[in-house]
Amino acid sequence: MADKKVIAVIGATGAQGRGLVRAILDDKEGDFAVRALSRDVNGERAKELVEWGAELVAADLDDIESLHQAFQGAHGVYANTFFWNTFSPEKDTEHARNMAAAAKQAGVQHLIWSTLEDTRKWIPLGDDRMPTLMGTYKVPHLDVKGETDRFFIDEGVPTTFLLTSFYWDNMIYFGMGPRRGEDGDLIFALPMGDKKLAGIAAEDIGKCAYGIFKGGPAEYVGKYIGIAGEHLTGDELALSLSKAYGLKVQYHNMPPAMYRGLGFPGAEDLGNMFQYFQEYEQVFCGARDIGTSRRLNAALQTFDEWLANHKHRIPIEQ
Repeated sequence: MADKKVIAVIGATGAQGRGLVRAILDDKEGDFAVRALSRDVNGERAKELVEWGAELVAADLDDIESLHQAFQGAHGVYANTFFWNTFSPEKDTEHARNMAAAAKQAGVQHLIWSTLEDTRKWIPLGDDRMPTLMGTYKVPHLDVKGETDRFFIDEGVPTTFLLTSFYWDNMIYFGMGPRRGEDGDLIFALPMGDKKLAGIAAEDIGKCAYGIFKGGPAEYVGKYIGIAGEHLTGDELALSLSKAYGLKVQYHNMPPAMYRGLGFPGAEDLGNMFQYFQEYEQVFCGARDIGTSRRLNAALQTFDEWLANHKHRIPIEQ
């Protein structure tokens, strides 16, 4: 253990971080050890990581000194922010700045920054195809990721920029799975028209990140690496759901404007996101190569494979 390179994982109990922790610990002959960072080291999910064999360290993205201490002696860092906890681009910005500064101060040799596109490069604020949100964003949770890439660049931190995809796990946790219509049939509604959506199992993000750490700074620092499990249309997703449940699941193309009006927290942000995914399918999917993803993670799951293991966890909304 002592001669292994330590990877400090921010948000180790979350979807992305947990997958990376598991990937490192499952590779018993690998060159890496894991330092799991969490605000709540007494939580059940944090304690589970210790049972797996991880070193657990308290760290808070609001406290740059705690990050600096947690990064000390680490070869690598997996850096991520958590927009859906705060709904605050300002907080995401502060957290990204803190991580970049702490990584620079600690002399981290390889940092992976979980990022996304700044959609304003394609849809300027003055473009009325979709509403501007929070004053200065089109898709806040994407845009703030993309605009804060600069902190890692400006600090000179050796960084790989990991472009993630839509989580299939959103069907479990965010009510994006099938719903039962008035006639009893199952409907899968998504504002994607006939365009393909780049999607991935959340745990595979961590596994792909581990592939990048194994490849090392010489191969991946300074690069943008996009990952996805598959690129699928709404009809293709619905067909897979039909096969998994043994029931007819019909894809319903919901207009983005209707999605924006659903009223739940973040509906406008997500409605704009899906509109961007539709209108810039070639940009979003084109940046996320399946072959590259599989080279990083030989166990990369297809949507059908993910469904086989998780369909029982997807709530069927009434």
